[in-house]
Formats: sequence, structure tokens, C-alpha cells
Amino acid sequence: MKALLIKYKSVVKFILTFLSVYLLLTLAYKFYLDFSLSSKYYPDYITNLVAHQSELLLETFGYNTAILPHDDEPSMKLIVEGKFVARVVEGCNSISVIILFISFIIAFASKFKMTSLYILAGSVLIYSVNLFRIAILSIGLYNYPWRRDVLHTVIFPMIIYGMVFLLWMFWVNRFSKEKKSKIHA
Repeated sequence: MKALLIKYKSVVKFILTFLSVYLLLTLAYKFYLDFSLSSKYYPDYITNLVAHQSELLLETFGYNTAILPHDDEPSMKLIVEGKFVARVVEGCNSISVIILFISFIIAFASKFKMTSLYILAGSVLIYSVNLFRIAILSIGLYNYPWRRDVLHTVIFPMIIYGMVFLLWMFWVNRFSKEKKSKIHA
């Protein structure tokens, strides 16, 4: 067993770091959500912000849009051209995806400055693409409501998780190249 741990030390370190960072960030986010119950923003500040930014983006695309608090659940109603098309719930705010992204990057960390800048840039990119995802999904739901399941459960998750995967692969390849160049120097 000890020989296996020594042989796969880097893999074990990666897994433990990933799980530790993921757990820590997830608990911090849960604490934030629990704390935000007493906030003036409904359902929480970030979800509220994402809903309103999605509204602005849809209006930029030329759609008459409104955001209203949902009466029966902690979400915001997204109304396009007078038609209720979607709910913006806590899971739509991209924070869980960003936590997953950050956990992987830290587990595969490089130099502090490079890692920090990549986390910041990647998080901003994920957040921004998520806003476009919500806006385009809402337009799709407005124009093609019978495609709701395919749009919401297949295509748009594929976009956001596909982008995160590409960011991870870019990071790993970039990190690996740095490591290889240090070995050959």
C-alpha cells in the first residue's frame, strides 16, 4: 500500500487538494446562501444579479424583458415579451461551476501569480458565458417552447461544462509545458 502511495503521490496529492478546495469553497458558498436568507436581495445577491444582468442582455438583443420574484419558490421569473419562459434559480448563477473550475486549477496549480490570474480570468469568462447562456436559452424557450428539455438539459449544460473542460485542458497543457521546459533546461 505504501509503495502505491509513493508511486502515485502526485495523483493522490491532486485528488486530496481538489477535494479539500472543493469542500472548503462549497461550505463557504453554503454559508453565504444561508446568510443571504436575511438579505434584501431575493433569493440571494448573486442569483438576483445574474437575473437582472440576463434581463439587460436580453433587452440588448431587442427583447422586452422583465424579472420578477417568484411567489412560490426562491427564484426570479424571467419574462420575455410578456411570456414567462424561465426561472433563474440559485443553480443558474454559475457559482457552483466556478467552484468546480477553481478546485481543479488549484489542485493543478502553477506559480501563484499565474494560477491566480487564470482563476480570475476563467471565472469571469464562465460567469459571462453563463449570462449569454441564460439569455440565449430564454430566447430559445420563447421561440421554441417545445424544445425546452433538449435546450435546458442537453445543449446549454454542454456549452458551459464544455467550456470549463476546455479551460481545464488549456491549463493542464500550459502547466505541463512549463514543467517540461524546466526539466529540459
